[in-house]
Amino acid sequence: MGLSLCLFVLIFDIIFSMEKYTVLLVDDEPEVIQIMQKKIDWEGLGFTVDGYAENGVQALEMINANPPDVVMTDIKMPYMDGMELSAHIREQYPEMRIVLFTGFDEFEYARQAIHLNITEYILKPVNASELTETLQKIKEDLDKERKDQQNIDSLMKYYEESLPAMKSRFATLLIENQVPSDQIESMAAEYRFSLKEPYVCVVIFHVSRTHAPEGTDYQVLRMAVWRYVYDRLKNKWNLLFFSYQHDNVMIVQMHEAEDATKLTDDCSIVARNAGHVTGSVVTAGIGHVTDGMEGLRASWLGAREALSYRVLYGTGRAINISEITPGGNDSYEIGGTESVHAILQQIRMGDEKSLNDSIDDFFAGVTEHATSVTQYRVELSGLVSSLITFAGNNQVTVNSDNDPYQNITEMDRASFAEWLKNVCLDMQSQISATRVSSGVSYVDKAKNYVLNNYQNPALSIGDVCSELGVSESYFSGVFKKTTGESFVSYLTEFRMETAARLLLETSDKSYMIGKAVGFEDANYFSYVFKKQYGMSPTRYRKREEVK
Repeated sequence: MGLSLCLFVLIFDIIFSMEKYTVLLVDDEPEVIQIMQKKIDWEGLGFTVDGYAENGVQALEMINANPPDVVMTDIKMPYMDGMELSAHIREQYPEMRIVLFTGFDEFEYARQAIHLNITEYILKPVNASELTETLQKIKEDLDKERKDQQNIDSLMKYYEESLPAMKSRFATLLIENQVPSDQIESMAAEYRFSLKEPYVCVVIFHVSRTHAPEGTDYQVLRMAVWRYVYDRLKNKWNLLFFSYQHDNVMIVQMHEAEDATKLTDDCSIVARNAGHVTGSVVTAGIGHVTDGMEGLRASWLGAREALSYRVLYGTGRAINISEITPGGNDSYEIGGTESVHAILQQIRMGDEKSLNDSIDDFFAGVTEHATSVTQYRVELSGLVSSLITFAGNNQVTVNSDNDPYQNITEMDRASFAEWLKNVCLDMQSQISATRVSSGVSYVDKAKNYVLNNYQNPALSIGDVCSELGVSESYFSGVFKKTTGESFVSYLTEFRMETAARLLLETSDKSYMIGKAVGFEDANYFSYVFKKQYGMSPTRYRKREEVK
């Protein structure tokens, strides 16, 4: 073990020394950015310029799409200045380095923003040697932080300090449903686990083995993710964090059941950032909210089930089982063999071939192990019972002309297998249709909300999700999957199309039309309109009038 860890540290140091940190440059003067790109030896300093933005709005979009390690921004910019951009960055990406370019008259103003934790201030015009020195310091700081994140001794000590054996053991007993309900409170006190809130749910943070950085010890990587997630969530939620079945698991206490929506969004942000910092792929599965600790096993099963849906909804985010199941409770623990569970899993998420293969595997196993007709029929009865329970939990129907249990005695093996495949394929189709219908319904409701509220300059995806009662993480994925574009793009296009229509149907000035479609800043409205149509609002109106 010691040799393998030492080898890992050596490999990590070699990989680490070759790593380039990413930088986003933000300035509304293109010539300033060009000068910095030419005069700074970015590669030699250990950095690569990942892109540049002309204003804070554009920069924030780029950061959310692909978070860089460092943002270097001017203060004075249109639409969103550097201070406001820094505030957004610090709220969502606390570990990101920020360098502010300031004019002499802005310097004291910038320094007053201590709460933004700006990494460095550089007076304009930018001096190449000063910027090089700043980048060297940032590189050293980033190197130290990354090495600390992967330091074996530090991680093990943190593990021992943060997750005492008593609490971890107690949490495991709760998950395994081995604590009598009348003893939970006394045992919680004994293990120093405070029961403060009435509602709880389980969250599992899964770290992908297949997408781990080459040469990285998986357990060390999981520890790094564990440390990062705990540090970011411990002050926001009343939680117990521990390891269970090779995954990082949280028991989260909540004051209201509806808090699960906020928890989902927080976990989604943390999963994405943890993946970026550690070079891995992290996905969070969130179980059903339960009233009291007695339901923790069901919530854990739901969280585990939510993770299995990452093949449909994508990795690197949070998936809440309550948002993706069609009204049912997949956390119900259905009895049966592994082959039965494989069939149910393929009904949920597989294709026709995978489902048929699972059914064939089931019958092959029954034929091999059943030593009598009675045992054979018992196995089939167990499968039918699991199907009926599964259908009830997922609000679908077992469509059959005959009593399913009667078919066991009246049909031969081949006929029953054919009947079973048809029934399971029908259930698979029902679940798929319900999932699509649910997504379309959310999209239609969101579009209707935009229709009634697009004039509001503050309208955001958070407002829509609050109206729909779902997390931003889930809604964003469903909207993109259903429409092929992000919600922000749809809102912008809707506003621009409405503005274009008003330009032709009214004689209102462009700044009035901008306000009418939700833009308080007339210059920014013109900027977005030109980006959409390739010309200013005034020119657009004149061109159409000529037609």
